[in-house]
Amino acid sequence: MTIKPGDSIPSATLYMMAADGPTSASTEDLFKGKKVALFGLPGAFTPTCSAQHVPGYLENAAALKEKGIDSIICLSVNDAFVMGAWGKDQGVGDEIIMAADGSALFSKAMGLDMDLTERGMGVRCQRFSMIVDDGVVSVLNHEPPGEFRISSAETMLEQL
Repeated sequence: MTIKPGDSIPSATLYMMAADGPTSASTEDLFKGKKVALFGLPGAFTPTCSAQHVPGYLENAAALKEKGIDSIICLSVNDAFVMGAWGKDQGVGDEIIMAADGSALFSKAMGLDMDLTERGMGVRCQRFSMIVDDGVVSVLNHEPPGEFRISSAETMLEQL
């Protein structure tokens, strides 16, 4: 079952690249007491994700924070090394936390996983965005497969 507004974020561990290597953080640490813009996408370095999704959140980071967002998290089923390299490639700096869900455990727990094994990509995260208030989903924008519209930073700005 897919997570929905009013549901709590599931407990999981996500991984990020730090200066001295991979580090981990619990979803409780990432979401408790904060208003978070979380967006998920199928994969690092993929066309729509690299050309539109991440750049949109990067371009709108200041505006999102002006509207009360404490942190912006990009989620993908990749490892911390890939997410770190992608973050550098995209120039996200400290504006976006590039969170790795390497085994898709968090994506599965939210019901936002998809199996792309037949396309050589394994299990991935579906494209979505959500606003999470103190660990509880307040808004969910879940894209149909192959689309990129409602999970954009621009849509989220309108919802805040």
